[in-house]
Amino acid sequence: MKTDLTDTTASKINKALVKGRRAVGTPAVGMVLTLVIVTDEENAYDALKAANDASREHPSRTLVVIKRVSRSPRDRTKSRLDAEVRVGADAGTGETVVLRLYGEVADHAQSVVLPLLLPDAPVVVWWPVSAPLDPARDPLGALAQRRVTDSYAAEKPIDELRARADNYEPGDTDLAWTRITPWRSMLAAALDQVDCEVISAEVRGEQYNPSVELLAMWLADRLHVHVRRGVSAGPGLTEVRMLTSTGPIRLHRPDAGLATLTLEDQPDRAVALKRRETSELLTEELRRLDPDDTYASALRFGVDRLGGTSGGSSGSASTAATAAATATDGAPGAVSASGSESGSVGAPAAAPTRTSAPALPSAAPSDWAGSASSTGSAASAASVASAGVGDAERPTPAQMPPVKKAATQ
Repeated sequence: MKTDLTDTTASKINKALVKGRRAVGTPAVGMVLTLVIVTDEENAYDALKAANDASREHPSRTLVVIKRVSRSPRDRTKSRLDAEVRVGADAGTGETVVLRLYGEVADHAQSVVLPLLLPDAPVVVWWPVSAPLDPARDPLGALAQRRVTDSYAAEKPIDELRARADNYEPGDTDLAWTRITPWRSMLAAALDQVDCEVISAEVRGEQYNPSVELLAMWLADRLHVHVRRGVSAGPGLTEVRMLTSTGPIRLHRPDAGLATLTLEDQPDRAVALKRRETSELLTEELRRLDPDDTYASALRFGVDRLGGTSGGSSGSASTAATAAATATDGAPGAVSASGSESGSVGAPAAAPTRTSAPALPSAAPSDWAGSASSTGSAASAASVASAGVGDAERPTPAQMPPVKKAATQ
């Protein structure tokens, strides 16, 4: 059932919701949260479709806030609120209200949304595109217990990650982080199967995909080792390589569905790592509404502390560079596999815990760049020469200081 209201008020919208529930024969309210979607007209359909699919697991009242830009100065001084109320089959398993704000009222969207929130129920605000720099201090974000952004939709994803780290508040999360949950689970499970010390790692994926940076930051933060960010043709994340004391560990996904896990002295195994739809990502985020401390720790590690990219399809140059870095790095991390990661992104990632560092040759900070062997130097030069645009200035692991866990706030 759909009801269109023109030049209306929040009170009339609430009455239309009650009337719609009675008309479809569901007077009881069985919704568990209020989902506020802040978007534009262009992306409203896709966002609303994802929210309706997610409502099958999380029945909710969905409020779609669309700020319409008035064309003339005269129209900008006039405030108007139009609403479309959907109840029943047209709204998934909950209720949907599409709010279109014109004029000055667009600058005060929180005053329209506040009377429509479900009483005594958590509030989640989702920005599919164009998220504010500080979601927690945004007028709509201040109403929510959980604030969901998507740095993948930003024009400059790396700058977006820096802004998220600078303005992080408990309750913030990113769908770019949610996309790597299966990868984190698989890597944690792989390290549970071997007793080894992780020396260095490399994560490869599309150049402008922030999920690659987030996975690399998570590995570096948890393992306390240098991690390189490599560029591939995609789609999305394509490969994670870890150099360990017992041999390399490789998780490779050449397409968007099936990946291959390679462990030393074990047969290769195929694992399912399909790229998920936005509705599945949103459903995962709505399962737990408590702060995601693992995401916060990885985000605060800092995207600028990652090693430079290494291009090429064979990966032999980056492998040689990693081996050279191992010989000169004074503090590689040592880990022992313990525990596994849960499927929810809100749970702390059960990454391997650090034990004693291996006895490897150390070098003074001034000798990191010049003490590598000729093989390592040639490999590093080839790596930098084939680096992606904008990443060639990042240091190689041999040029980076020992990695320490980022300070928490």
